[in-house]
Amino acid sequence: MATYKKRGYKAKPVKEKGESIDALEQESTTAEVFNTLDDGANKAEDFVAKNQKGIFVIIGLAAVIVLGYLGYNKFVAEPKAEEAMNEMYTAQKYFDQAVNGTSKDSLYTLALNGGEGKYGLVDIANEYGGTPAGNLANYYAGMAYLNTKDYTNAVQFLSDFKTDDAVLGPIAKGGIGDAFVQLNQPEDALGYYEQAINASTNDYTTPMYLFKAANVAQNLGQSNKALEYYKRIKTEFSNADQAKNIDVFIGRAESKN
Repeated sequence: MATYKKRGYKAKPVKEKGESIDALEQESTTAEVFNTLDDGANKAEDFVAKNQKGIFVIIGLAAVIVLGYLGYNKFVAEPKAEEAMNEMYTAQKYFDQAVNGTSKDSLYTLALNGGEGKYGLVDIANEYGGTPAGNLANYYAGMAYLNTKDYTNAVQFLSDFKTDDAVLGPIAKGGIGDAFVQLNQPEDALGYYEQAINASTNDYTTPMYLFKAANVAQNLGQSNKALEYYKRIKTEFSNADQAKNIDVFIGRAESKN
């Protein structure tokens, strides 16, 4: 039978003897590498086989933690937060009426202790402390106690209120300062007024607490500090109510130096 060569066909070159040995060595090295990988895989499988119970326990615990967190938020935290907000509505209504109307003391008392079958601010703060409404109840309760001249409770509840709000934060700190003034603890009052100043810089709370801090500092004999605060009001908050007649206070502080 006749034979033919395809177009472009090239006969394979015959390997020299040395080339054959090199190829065999390379194949041997490759085999060793795969054997090593197989050994490593077998060891890994052995580890998993021997420790699978522990591994499954760890995975199970992680799953329980994640699912527990999600479940807590969905079925406990969220409903509790909503329930707290519902309770808060009536208490806050009494508080707002006290601020804006007459019969303040009785309305503040209703806000604190509850009415119409609803919790008051004190119970909301205690029962729902981990919720936003429970936290806010600390603020309202503290301010209600401050307005009814129960200064010790005012300090307690306002101290439990946590916020980064640029206005409520300073007012809460300043409210504690006001309570300490009434409790005849001026050093503590000054410290909280200064916290209120440092908590936020704005045209409403900052000049108000600068002025209060300066007055307390002046009464404590700290005229340099009082002068510093009065001058800040004059230079930084010249349009604030506290800036009216501020030169008189500056002059008084300078005369004590």
